[in-house]
Amino acid sequence: MVKGIDWKNLGFGYTKTDYRYVSNFKDGKWNGGELIQDDLVHISECACVLQYAQTCFEGLKAYRTKENKIVCFRPDLNAERMMASAARLEMPQFPKERFLDAVKQVVKANIDWVPPYGSGASLYIRPFMFGSDAIMGVKPATEYQFRIIVSPVGPYFKGGMKPIVLRIPDFDRAAPLGTGHVKAGLNYAMSLHAIVDAHKQGFNENLYLDSGTRTKIEETGGANIIFVTKDNTVVTPKSNTILPSITRRSLMYVAEHYLGLKVEEREVYLEELSDFKECALCGTAAVLSPVGKINDHGKEILIPSGMEKTGEITQKLYNTLTGIQKGNIEAPKGWIFPIS
Repeated sequence: MVKGIDWKNLGFGYTKTDYRYVSNFKDGKWNGGELIQDDLVHISECACVLQYAQTCFEGLKAYRTKENKIVCFRPDLNAERMMASAARLEMPQFPKERFLDAVKQVVKANIDWVPPYGSGASLYIRPFMFGSDAIMGVKPATEYQFRIIVSPVGPYFKGGMKPIVLRIPDFDRAAPLGTGHVKAGLNYAMSLHAIVDAHKQGFNENLYLDSGTRTKIEETGGANIIFVTKDNTVVTPKSNTILPSITRRSLMYVAEHYLGLKVEEREVYLEELSDFKECALCGTAAVLSPVGKINDHGKEILIPSGMEKTGEITQKLYNTLTGIQKGNIEAPKGWIFPIS
């Protein structure tokens, strides 16, 4: 492992590592791809990604297990989701098997950057793709670049999971027939003003409603959301404009098959919020972020689990899923992808 790094006190940010994977698409096909050391991207000033935001990305992690093996968690689903994103944005799909091979190559090449077991840190993996050739008229690019970069990161929340406060904003996250269901850079760009505004008002995140009727819960700017009812049913919103979170899908499986809980994926209405006893955001970075309060235009909705500690079911879900990811709990078949 790289010397001089305080693994237990890493923040969640970018650190330049030794290698990145690059493959270019030109004349209708992807080239063979390679590992390179140059961390700079060289493209035209009129590249489609700069003019029309034609880009998509993914996020996953590599971990060291207690036996010092290095593994990734369900990268096949990241590959499939990126293919779906590319198709929606009129970009060429990077084949699933090549995606998995590229992940393995870049993690192995940066193996000394994978944090030690028990440090609370992991190697964050960021695959992304963008239109790279000069495009002036509004149309898709003809050339693309697929890259994977990695960076060691600490836990998203220092000092453990502390409940956060959400607000329901007047902004919309995604149009009913738009791109809310794909991991496109443009979805995150449009959420930046809303999150900065939320922080200025003293809130941690925005909880978006459906833009069609503004009566149903969707997700936040960067994560899906789950709820726990008073009878311990785990509920997650269903909508065609929600990003299909791999963490959320995994948590719902864990809730049903490991914890023996009832699960529901259904439309969740704003008026239901006061009926839930627990609430949490879910995503790759933090796994679960408990929610203590939701502010609806000045009206505070208090989640019974409170602002002082994580709810019982949320904590069990977190412990079980992270135990699976790090090899301490037996995983369902196909969930763990061995690197070395």
